[in-house]
Amino acid sequence: MTLMRTLLAAAALALAVPAGALAQDWPTRPIHVIVGAGPGGGTDIITRIIAPPLGDLLGQPIVVENKQGAGNIIAAETVVNAPHDGYTAYMMNNAHGVSAAMYKHLPFDSVKDFAFVSLTGTAGLVLVVRPDFPAKSVAELIALAKREPGKLNFASVGIGTTQHFSGELFRQLADIDVRHIPYRGTPAVLTGLLAGQVDFTFELVQPVLGQVRAGTLKALAVTSPTRYPALPDLPTVAQSGLSSFQVMSWYGLSFAAGTPQPIIDKMNKALHEVLARKDIQEALLKVGASARSSTPDEMRAHVISEIAKWSAVREKAGIPQQE
Repeated sequence: MTLMRTLLAAAALALAVPAGALAQDWPTRPIHVIVGAGPGGGTDIITRIIAPPLGDLLGQPIVVENKQGAGNIIAAETVVNAPHDGYTAYMMNNAHGVSAAMYKHLPFDSVKDFAFVSLTGTAGLVLVVRPDFPAKSVAELIALAKREPGKLNFASVGIGTTQHFSGELFRQLADIDVRHIPYRGTPAVLTGLLAGQVDFTFELVQPVLGQVRAGTLKALAVTSPTRYPALPDLPTVAQSGLSSFQVMSWYGLSFAAGTPQPIIDKMNKALHEVLARKDIQEALLKVGASARSSTPDEMRAHVISEIAKWSAVREKAGIPQQE
């Protein structure tokens, strides 16, 4: 009996040591951050600003991998199915909450299957049209849509995305008849917009900021509750007549559930240090984003609230859940 107890205790110790040792030594090799947007998208831009200094601080490179498609579901599933050892992370964004509201069945639980680390930033969206589009303001766009019901259309990066829901919310609050045209990715949306295939779109500030400043896109308003630092002269949609309209994008880093807590804590501490740097904050502001950090519990609560918000928007807009 004594021998059996000794063997059991040794087995328990053997099981406990690897996780503890892993957490203490982590990281010993590159960390892969999975991004559900394509190169040049808002999440991709923000991740690539944060990645180099974060890697320097942790002593290992941060490798950004783009796994675009299905409203970030492919990216999220990749992380959930990877080893829970802290070497595969997921840069979440609005799409994580929107997908949970949009789909009846996902290959993961949008809250329980993730170990939240920290929020990393926020950004508004911007309502843009092509330069020769006749409307020069939100009020003029709404008036044009009312004069010609069913003629105008808006683009998004896909059904059930934040951009799609922003357009649907705009349509509902403005009480206009416009059609939704889904594309695959921001570059395709902008190509269609400039070619006159679609009339307007709500897009993240980061990937369109340069074109707005250059005049190759015409911005009508931002979706944030206040004017955005990167576009200080541009009014908000709320200031333009739709007082209850507000949409903010967000970003946050997560591992898969089951990742050792010391790894989560170490990554959270490193993210806080990086996001507190003035040069990083300025770099994010230049692309239309604001640095924001949080505790793991705060990020978890934020994700839960986002899922509830977008579920309510979906139901009110009459968008059916997909299988």
